[in-house]
Amino acid sequence: METSKEKKNFIKKIRNKYRLAIFNEQTYEELWQMRLSRLNVFTVVGTSAIILIILVILLIAYTGLKEYIPGYPDGKERTLMVRNVTRIDSLIQEINKRDEFFSSIKAVVQGETPPSEEMDTTKQPTATEHITFEQSEEDEAFREKVEKEEKFNLSALPGNKKIPQLNQVYFFTPLKGIVVKKYIEGENHFGVDIVSNPGESVSSIMSGTVIFSGWTVETGYVMIIQHANDIISAYKHNSKLLKKAGDKIEAGEAIANVGNSGELTSGPHLHFELWYKGVPVDPEEYIIF
Repeated sequence: METSKEKKNFIKKIRNKYRLAIFNEQTYEELWQMRLSRLNVFTVVGTSAIILIILVILLIAYTGLKEYIPGYPDGKERTLMVRNVTRIDSLIQEINKRDEFFSSIKAVVQGETPPSEEMDTTKQPTATEHITFEQSEEDEAFREKVEKEEKFNLSALPGNKKIPQLNQVYFFTPLKGIVVKKYIEGENHFGVDIVSNPGESVSSIMSGTVIFSGWTVETGYVMIIQHANDIISAYKHNSKLLKKAGDKIEAGEAIANVGNSGELTSGPHLHFELWYKGVPVDPEEYIIF
């Protein structure tokens, strides 16, 4: 009972209202007054202290003041730490390379096979002695037929009589796909449209030099390559160009990716053009797509 009375008395004490007033010393006129209790004072002081602590923590954590905390590294020390870690990693790699080099020399001196990165000695070789490849009679007859037809043929499509010089040139296929629009000179469509998967690699038909690699409004990303014997090839509507003007290109080398760039396109495809001595020719007469 006594403890409950003491609690009640304590609650009453902290809830008792007090008046804080300011008087004029000469006239005793009340200038300002405020009513408060002990509970209000504790609440205001505690809340202010918590807010102040949070603000100080945020100020230190997200500003440069944290560098003034004893034990916290400054910017120069952190830079040195990162640099030392990088140097240690490089030293470890060099030491591993040196150990591998010494191991290889030791194996050679002892007459053993030196370890190689390309050889994995833990894997057992696959037994291929029992694998046999049988050739059917139909397959053999077909092979003989193809070999006879292609024995003295240097052109991609036999029987073409338009430009004999191009018949003697082997062109690498720029893109394997479906030709959805053919060469139509009357419609100023001086090439073929080949549909393939978006992002497929576009290859150069011959070795040569890139004379243009850039963007046009109508045909998007375009690459034009100058080849030997006055042959020029153009690749349009690409999504990405892998070479720049002046680069030397080998036959079959990837030069771009299939895309849908430019205004004159309705879907991902490659518009390929073949020019000989300044005149456009039908690519399908010389290249198998």
